This record gives sequence, C-alpha cells and structure tokens, in this order.
Amino acid sequence: MGSSPPRISDPRAVPVTGTDAHLPAVAAERLSEHAVRERFAAPGAFQPELAGDGRILVQREPVPAAVLVPLVRRPEGLQVLLTQRTAHLRDHAGQVSFPGGRCEPHDTDAAATALRETEEEVGLDRHHVEVVGSLPQYTTVTGFVVTPVVGLVTPGFVVAPDSFEVAEVFEVPLSFLMTPAHHRRHVLHWEGVQRQFLSMPWAGRGADGRPREYFIWGATAAMLRNLYRVLAADARA
Repeated sequence: MGSSPPRISDPRAVPVTGTDAHLPAVAAERLSEHAVRERFAAPGAFQPELAGDGRILVQREPVPAAVLVPLVRRPEGLQVLLTQRTAHLRDHAGQVSFPGGRCEPHDTDAAATALRETEEEVGLDRHHVEVVGSLPQYTTVTGFVVTPVVGLVTPGFVVAPDSFEVAEVFEVPLSFLMTPAHHRRHVLHWEGVQRQFLSMPWAGRGADGRPREYFIWGATAAMLRNLYRVLAADARA
C-alpha cells in the first residue's frame, strides 16, 4: 500500500487551480437573520457538497465533535465569528477554525457540545446564542466527525479567549464567505494521490489594528461551502 499524503503545513504554497466565480453569490435577502432562521426551520435534510477531507491520516476510532458556526448580528449584516488556533496544538495548529471540540459524555447533543466548547474557548456565553439548526457532519483528516451547529449571536458578549487554544478571535462578513468568487480551489498531488481543498482568504485587521490576511481553508472552508449550499438552495427543493 502507498503512503498517505502528508499533512499540509503550508496551504498557501499549494497551487490554486481556480475559483468558483461561475456560481452566484447568495442573495442579500437570504443573509438576514430572519432568512437564516427560516431556512433552517424548513423541513428536509441538507445534502453536503463536501462530506470530508478525504483519507483519514490517523490510526484511531472516529471521534464525535461539534463546532459552533456563530453568526453575529451586526448593523452592517451578519458576521461569522472565527478563531485562529495557537501554533502548538496537536490537531489543526495555527489554523482558522470555528470554536468547538470533541463531544463529552455529559453533553446531551451536538448543540450542547458546541455551546460548551465555545464558552470555554472564547468566553461567548450561551445566553447570547440562538441555535437555529445544524449542517451535515464533516469528517476531518484527523479523524473527527464534526457536526457544525449554526447559531445567531446577539452582541454584548465579551470575548475572553483561552490563551492555550486560541491566538485570536475575529469576524468576517457572511456575505463575503457566501460569494463563491472568493472560494479558491487548491490541488495537491502526492505519489499518485490527489487531495483538494478550498480556501477563502480574508483581508482584515488584526488585534493590533494592522491589516493582515486570515487564511480560511480546509475543514472550516468546506463547512462554509456547505453553508453556502444550504443558504443558496431553494427551501422548497
């Protein structure tokens, strides 16, 4: 058997093969908090465009996990709250991620996991979060089977990142992330095996106020792409 593709340590160096500019952006009226709430209240199961990273690179049983997809209500429109993970973590070090983590036996469901982990990682109290639904599960190369829980977040919360896990907390306009022209496709070839992933680089400002690029890629970008498919689809379909 051939060796598994290596973990990608520098995703920026993997060639970009194109963008998805041919796909329409989600219409502005579908990005309001009311529209998001109504979309997730619609009956029917959501089918993921991307169900996982590909070949799992670790030898262990799948680990159930959940993340919160926090959509913060702002005057200028919904913003997606994301974290930059610290560089020393064992899994997904230094990457942009949703707050979340593995399910614990005392968690009643995926939403309970996502809310608990979000409180622990970034200090966002669950009383500020209205859970509206979830996206299809996503399996990472590190063996986590992740349920993304979507929540509308009321401002007024105080961010208090866990310095061991979280280097920074920032927000990106939902409208930017729901525009496929900003979705870049990367392809990596390794010993005859091909691995693909998406990236959605965001030019924002760091905690010091200086401009910087937040490189959103991998599982986080894939889950955002699944959110795009949900919000762009006809609820009656």
